[in-house]
Amino acid sequence: MKALLIIVVAGSLFIQPTGSLQCYTCNTQVSNSNCKGSATCDGNARICKTDVIGVAGLFNVISKECAMSCDPYFKDFKVGMRNISCCATDLCNVNGASSFRMSCAQVAFAVFASFACILLRS
Repeated sequence: MKALLIIVVAGSLFIQPTGSLQCYTCNTQVSNSNCKGSATCDGNARICKTDVIGVAGLFNVISKECAMSCDPYFKDFKVGMRNISCCATDLCNVNGASSFRMSCAQVAFAVFASFACILLRS
């Protein structure tokens, strides 16, 4: 019983909600505050992609989009840099940084399962 409970808890941490992915989108903006518009991605897009090109430390050119695939990339040039970041949860490309996110339901389920494990031990 305990093994089954542990497997269910572990599995629930990796379940993503169904439905279309939502990403922040913008095209060639110089400020991240101009990239707060969101879009629902089409059925083939499974990734939120952010492309930041820094020009000689003076300013950044930011583009965000829904993408079917994405390869993270960073290159520091003498006159600037380019950073492409990728993530796969709703609105995860807010700052261009990818992170591990869990839904409230997943957190609540994990807490409930932890308490259930403690009660089953006694």
